[in-house]
Amino acid sequence: MSRDRDPRTLRRPARSALIATSVTALALTASGCVVVHGEREILPATTRAEAAEALQEFTAAYNEADKAYDGTLDADHTTGALADIDSARLKAGKANNPAGNPNHTPLKLTDAKFTIPKKAGWPRWFVVDAAGNKGGSARWLLVFTRSSLDDPFQVAYLTLVAPDKVPQFEKDADGWAEPVPAESTDLATGPGDLSRAYATYLKGGGKTFTDGPHTSQWRALRQKNSKKPGMVTQYIDEPLTNGDYAPLALRTTDGGALVFFTTRHYEKQTAHTGTSVPAPGKDVLALTKGEIKQSLTMEFVSNEVALDPKGRGKVTVLGRIQGLTSAEGS
Repeated sequence: MSRDRDPRTLRRPARSALIATSVTALALTASGCVVVHGEREILPATTRAEAAEALQEFTAAYNEADKAYDGTLDADHTTGALADIDSARLKAGKANNPAGNPNHTPLKLTDAKFTIPKKAGWPRWFVVDAAGNKGGSARWLLVFTRSSLDDPFQVAYLTLVAPDKVPQFEKDADGWAEPVPAESTDLATGPGDLSRAYATYLKGGGKTFTDGPHTSQWRALRQKNSKKPGMVTQYIDEPLTNGDYAPLALRTTDGGALVFFTTRHYEKQTAHTGTSVPAPGKDVLALTKGEIKQSLTMEFVSNEVALDPKGRGKVTVLGRIQGLTSAEGS
């Protein structure tokens, strides 16, 4: 059930191609013209004012899209895992409620704290930690990213985390945070390896992650559901690490890192001969191709946020938001 190409690459140009585009600026000095390469300069990803403006624009677009169940209204403000999850949710909502969302309540984000890393190269990105009027007392963590100065900031990751679990970030004298490269080797698991490690853990367990609702408890639930009377459920987990799905990490004050990463999951329900798969909900049906006879295969995209300790230790998954992106019956 693996795929060579992600369906999002069919809808919009791959931003990974934009990442490869260098940005240059010309500066005049007394000796003449000097070329300064933007991809080599260590600069804050954005200004605090611009970050605040990006949050306001995202929230407004998100609310418009949710109210109308129209994915075109916030498509320019989402990317990566969030775009996959959000666009599928809106598509299903529109199919079942053509006139719009009858239960729409505007999202309000307050007490926003902006953590902006100082780095070289693209993408440039920053993290917002805000209180929301949905999700109880959990803090909303959003990662905004862009691949060139000509691109708008878009939200690639959105997760909810308990207030006391949000770590303190390492910052310089000017208040700029420190990004951690994907290939870093000073952490328990390199940020670039976390997606694959998580997929491997969900399949066979291991000692990479601490126990919790998104690790040991999720594995136990899936094992319980794998064999029910009259039906077998199979699970396949895949890493997503390229382009807009690349992991992003910030250094914490204890030397570790807070890492955002993405995974893809498949769940196939197969009924025994003479029986049928239980009828799925209307939102699942809205995203399903083919006729559901004896099996239903559902595809999910999940974005996670985890604490990755310095040196040895186990990674703790703090939050995970997962959404159905497609399904197929047979």
